[in-house]
Amino acid sequence: AGSFQDAGVIQHAYNLNFPLHVVPTSSAQCLARSAFSVSSPAIVLETIKQANRLEAVVVRLYEAHGSTVEAWLQTSLPIQEAMLCDLLEQPVAQGRLPLEEQGMRLSFTPFRVISILLVLQQ
Repeated sequence: AGSFQDAGVIQHAYNLNFPLHVVPTSSAQCLARSAFSVSSPAIVLETIKQANRLEAVVVRLYEAHGSTVEAWLQTSLPIQEAMLCDLLEQPVAQGRLPLEEQGMRLSFTPFRVISILLVLQQ
């Protein structure tokens, strides 16, 4: 019902195309946690990968609703530095992202893709 944004079509499509797989483990209790979260349903965290630099991670997100959005990216990883980067994982000029208590503030225009290089603490 309603618009595709209200109906959560993007999330349902990801759930259909990339279903959750259950992996049997020991009987020990495990706490559920997520390494990343995004504050807006309009933003899709598409990729998390090890960077060419071994002590870094690349995160790619995009705006999926055709809107202008400010969102927060939060992570439980120990981040030393965060910066915008290009598709070759090279930092862009003036691309340093301040690490705040709420995470990293990101500004999206309609359908914009953002790549972030997260340098991990040693």
